[in-house]
Amino acid sequence: MKAVRFHPEAEFEMIEAASYYESQQSDLGRRFLVSVQDSINLIMLNPRLYPAVELDVRRCLTKTFPFGVLFRERSDEIVIMAVMHLHRDPDYWKNR
Repeated sequence: MKAVRFHPEAEFEMIEAASYYESQQSDLGRRFLVSVQDSINLIMLNPRLYPAVELDVRRCLTKTFPFGVLFRERSDEIVIMAVMHLHRDPDYWKNR
């Protein structure tokens, strides 16, 4: 299986979202992180299963939470480009 690496901004936005959810309800932040990890596990199994949203960037939706994990598949790794709230401007991550 390929290694997974987060773009620094993607990791920051994931942690920021988990913090927000945790501030809303105890344990909700942890459940959000588990949901993101579940999506990453699915991506690792078959990255080409997910639709391309921009050239070589694909998106896997999380369960329960309105987020998508945007990623690029490289020969030796999967790079998480964004952990994006689905109601956010869809192009905000493109400068990464």
